[in-house]
Amino acid sequence: MRRLPSLFLSHGSPMMALEPSPARDFLAGLGTRLPRPRAILAVSAHHDAAQEGGRATVTASPRPPTTHDFGGFPDALFAMRYPAPGDPALARRIADRLTAHGLAVTVDAERGLDHGAWVPLSLLYPDADIPVVQLSIASHAPPEWHYALGQALAPLRDDGVLIVGSGSITHNLRAYFSARPPIDAPAAPWVTAFTDWIADRMAADAVDDLLHAVERAPHGRDNHPTPDHILPLFVAMGAGADANGLHARRLHDSVTYAVLAMDAYAFGAEQ
Repeated sequence: MRRLPSLFLSHGSPMMALEPSPARDFLAGLGTRLPRPRAILAVSAHHDAAQEGGRATVTASPRPPTTHDFGGFPDALFAMRYPAPGDPALARRIADRLTAHGLAVTVDAERGLDHGAWVPLSLLYPDADIPVVQLSIASHAPPEWHYALGQALAPLRDDGVLIVGSGSITHNLRAYFSARPPIDAPAAPWVTAFTDWIADRMAADAVDDLLHAVERAPHGRDNHPTPDHILPLFVAMGAGADANGLHARRLHDSVTYAVLAMDAYAFGAEQ
């Protein structure tokens, strides 16, 4: 079986499931460009262990429900379901790997798929026929912890598991709600400055800079007032890295609502 890359996807607004955009078109075609995985491990910004006892949490439901963890959106969005099966055996394997690497982990047999997982996956794999397991971030833990999490999980890529970090390369909702720009509004300069810096550091394989992008990049704090939506990037980086670097590839860049950049990256040497 071909080794799969690890991915970082910016999931943007939940309305991406319904509204046309360049990012939606990109995700709708991405699944056909990848080797078909046997399972997916989604690391979503909306599953945060800091709010659940501080331990990494892996989902183990055989039939994870679709969670509509948002409000104020059209009924059509709440009517959507993504009935992908779970994979309890994979969840246990993930828990064992993390424990072996000294990372505390809890298995949750009830939790469903939040919109950070099911919205992008419904575009990549609309048939919902690939098992999905979710793993939490921990917003109280540093970037290096998330990178180590990805490194511990990297061998899963050789066994047909697609590791997907789902967050947002920029995520300042206060800036959005203060102006409510249309979906196709041009990018704010402070957003472009940040995403250009990220792309440059990716090309340079500058892992330490990337792990500290919020502190070092132009307008880092403006783009990430809280760390949750950039942390899945570090998991994807760790999962794709090897002794020769990140092997980062920028798959997509666009902006929605002027402030939500939709960049996507793949990591890992191609076979």
